[in-house]
Amino acid sequence: MAEQDQKDQIILDQLRQIEEFSAQHPRVFDESRGALRVFTYGTAGFRMHADYLESVVYRVGLLAALRSRNLDGSTIGVMITASHNPPEDNGVKLIDPQGEMLEASWEAFATKFANADSDVDLARAYLDLSESLNINLEKPANVVYARDTRASGPALAAALKDGLTASGAAMTNYEVLTTPQLHYIVKSINTASTPTPYGEPNEMGYYAKLSDAFAAVMADKGPAIVTVDAANGVGGTQLRKLADSIDDKFLQINIVNNASDSPEKLNALCGADFVKTQQTLPAGTEPVPLALHASLDGDADRIVFYYVDQAKRFFLLDGDKIASLAAMFIQELLVQAGLQNKIRVGVVQTAYANGSSTRYIQEVLKVPVTVTPTGVKHLHHAAQQYDVGVYFEANGHGTVLFSAAAARELASFEAQSPGQQSAVTNLARLIDVINQTVGDAMSDLLLVVTILAHKAWGPADWNSAYTDLPNRLVRVVVRDRFGFKTEDAERRLVEPVGVQAQIDDLVNKYKLGRSFVRASGTEDAVRVYAEAETRLEADELALKVADLVKNY
Repeated sequence: MAEQDQKDQIILDQLRQIEEFSAQHPRVFDESRGALRVFTYGTAGFRMHADYLESVVYRVGLLAALRSRNLDGSTIGVMITASHNPPEDNGVKLIDPQGEMLEASWEAFATKFANADSDVDLARAYLDLSESLNINLEKPANVVYARDTRASGPALAAALKDGLTASGAAMTNYEVLTTPQLHYIVKSINTASTPTPYGEPNEMGYYAKLSDAFAAVMADKGPAIVTVDAANGVGGTQLRKLADSIDDKFLQINIVNNASDSPEKLNALCGADFVKTQQTLPAGTEPVPLALHASLDGDADRIVFYYVDQAKRFFLLDGDKIASLAAMFIQELLVQAGLQNKIRVGVVQTAYANGSSTRYIQEVLKVPVTVTPTGVKHLHHAAQQYDVGVYFEANGHGTVLFSAAAARELASFEAQSPGQQSAVTNLARLIDVINQTVGDAMSDLLLVVTILAHKAWGPADWNSAYTDLPNRLVRVVVRDRFGFKTEDAERRLVEPVGVQAQIDDLVNKYKLGRSFVRASGTEDAVRVYAEAETRLEADELALKVADLVKNY
């Protein structure tokens, strides 16, 4: 009985601490809505104006501790970032043990915790979840966390620490990192005692893993030269550290928009999202014709490339272009090694993928394409169905996954010629060049540079593989974004009833026309995407569809 009393006391102490700390991080009343703010854990976790986030981040700390205990003490990651959003926003998301996004079933638990009405209700939700999942609250819990360079980051990290303290979790604060670096560290910690550890579980281990593999695959190439717009975010400082670990004879990086110590400049007229949506050069760049340029986003999990020609015309090389380049190169190496029938390559895209890219991958490369709803968690899962799964959103967020079976096939392969050996060796090295836990701008930069060097291509050669259809993306403010429900990987509207038929009528009037509407995952708006044979027609179609949905 004494032992049971001790266990009960541990639980009571946790619940008391949860309530006491919660009182220091109350939910904020939303004056514009006349009510407490309602939160939803979406594709990007929780993301909004930083003023509303303190209570949410505190509660995420509680959930992270429970998630770790539910997985027998495996280390869980928590990243505080709002990626490409403006500086006044922030966000928080959880990372599961293998560096992947939070398991989907736990998103509802996160939402419930964030919306608990009172301190007592929060403690009750914590206890209810532990009981429903049979989580032993005496078990150890381990959590690591980091943040980007936003001014609100330190205060939100302090709120997270309170949540971890209240729930009795062991914690390590990695301070300022890119989002992919924290994903890497989480997986490295959780695989450290396995036969195949992912890497040294720290920031320097990340640089060593990428730089060593890159140097090996670039042994007789280079130097590659690239200018990178760091969006005035965390990526600039971390990219400089990576570049310093790579010999100049392989890679030379010029970093612009690197004012990470001025948080108010974050993503201002620069960064991957700005370049992608505005289809123009970021501020602070004066590109040399035909030279390779790239832009990161605020937390360095996205990258897009671009160049200008001799007439200073701008050409964007986005996530679709990256996916097609990676699929082409990997397929070529597999054919060279004679492994194309043993290791199956597939590409995963979303509805935002340009129609020309999909046709090129399927019809020219002869590589299958899977289309999923928007959100990396959907693409990542679909990519795992292939031996080598290439996934990129058009915005530049993505990576390449090599299955364990594919890695074993490469490791055990007995080459019959120098050409076969070279192909297999390069494929094996690519596995370590690529951060396979999540889309990683710095890792993807090395991947693209590697492929261009091996093919002796410049950005114009890369771009000439296929020509994008002109496209337009329009943001439309609506009364209720949740009234827009979709099917067919978000390519067709189910609700509001009848709207899809009207969109179809508009699309049928344009050659190579395509358009879809989906609710934003982070703001009260819907996105309208359209493409057509000419720029004028793509713009016209997008605006007509936007006009159609704006009254719903």
